Amino acid sequence: MNLAIIFGLLLAAYLLGSIPTALWVGQRFFGLDIREHGSGNAGATNTFRVLGKKPGSFVMAIDVLKGWAATSLAQVMLNQGAITPGQLLYFQLACGILAIVGHIYPVFAGFRGGKGVATVLGMMLAIAPATVGVCVLVFLAVLATTQYVSLSSMSAGVAFALLQLLPAFRPQNPLLVWFGFVLAALLVYTHRANIGRLRAGTESRVPLPWKRK
Repeated sequence: MNLAIIFGLLLAAYLLGSIPTALWVGQRFFGLDIREHGSGNAGATNTFRVLGKKPGSFVMAIDVLKGWAATSLAQVMLNQGAITPGQLLYFQLACGILAIVGHIYPVFAGFRGGKGVATVLGMMLAIAPATVGVCVLVFLAVLATTQYVSLSSMSAGVAFALLQLLPAFRPQNPLLVWFGFVLAALLVYTHRANIGRLRAGTESRVPLPWKRK
């Protein structure tokens, strides 16, 4: 086990997650700090809400890519002989979690970021692409019906956890099943304010990229 490679790539995973896409897009092209508008989060949902469809779509794509790229660094560790095949999933999870932490607490933006939903999506896309594919369909179905990104995100997270209980989607390592339920619980927890607004009927809807105004 090469600790220098491992620690270096773990740090790289956090730094990838720390890229404040929404903040930089808002500052560079609109002259504003996205965190001072809308929900106050530097994430794709708030970008959709404040800046519109095209900036929101771009931010979401980059934030998903951050999670996927950071998680894929574990494969680099394996290719370099720093870890064994049996350790791959553990380091995929470690790299992905660090990217999510980076998104929520970005070193490049005063540790004020977003909720990490798109980065979580990228992380799980690198680990369980087939399961995530179904979850994306769940997300889009709920979003198309309600236009609530918060509800769509929570629905997709719960779907990911439940799908892994089915034989067709059950992972070889049971750790991923447990992680799926923890992830779903964390998504619900981080959206607790949104849940309150949904119940009160005050949650903001977002413009859909595929719909014209």
